[in-house]
Amino acid sequence: MATINLSVPDPMKDWVQSQVETGVYANSSDYMRDLIRKDQERHAKTAALQKAITEGLESGLSEQAFTDIIAHARQSMKEPT
Repeated sequence: MATINLSVPDPMKDWVQSQVETGVYANSSDYMRDLIRKDQERHAKTAALQKAITEGLESGLSEQAFTDIIAHARQSMKEPT
């Protein structure tokens, strides 16, 4: 495993330590790894959303009524994938 040395202001260090003291995290490294994982997930979700938006914009105009599109979307959300 690689090592990164990180300098933070005292209030941030105190915050990290307080999170470790809750017992959720074993140590400050565990807390930082969790933050990085969450950031990676957020970036992946943002990229997926942007891809869906781009695909939607590039798909052109629909001849379906808005209410039909919404009904179809709601139905597809109910169906197991």
